Amino acid sequence: MANLVVHFEIHASEPQQLIDFYSSLLGWEFTRFGDMDYWSITTGEGSIQVGSAGAGINGGLTRRRGPSPVAGAPVAGANLVVAVDDVDSTFTRGIELGAVEALPPDDMPGVGRLAYLIDPDGNVFGFLSPVLSDGTNVMDPQASH
Repeated sequence: MANLVVHFEIHASEPQQLIDFYSSLLGWEFTRFGDMDYWSITTGEGSIQVGSAGAGINGGLTRRRGPSPVAGAPVAGANLVVAVDDVDSTFTRGIELGAVEALPPDDMPGVGRLAYLIDPDGNVFGFLSPVLSDGTNVMDPQASH
């Protein structure tokens, strides 16, 4: 078996706040797992489902067991990066929904357009599009010529 990432988890001091945030920003669907303080996250069409392959993964949201990350502190743990169609509009919408800027949208040659926000509970997350600010799609084989 390959060592692929198949699931992610977001920790939340106030789960409903982050459920509302990520539902509004990214359209993710949250389903409570029994009576536990745990919600499964379905990230959308094309994600891996039981019995079928996919291009993306789903995750979970769990109640945080300790303090939220401190502003300005280094990231502790892994960082989540989400594929989006438009980095700039996602960044702006995230700020409107209560996130704060970690790194503003910027072009990364050969990678795409990337930005990072800090969600309302202090978690850093990024988002990426293969389309640069000039409209070049780095995933297009013709773009490298």
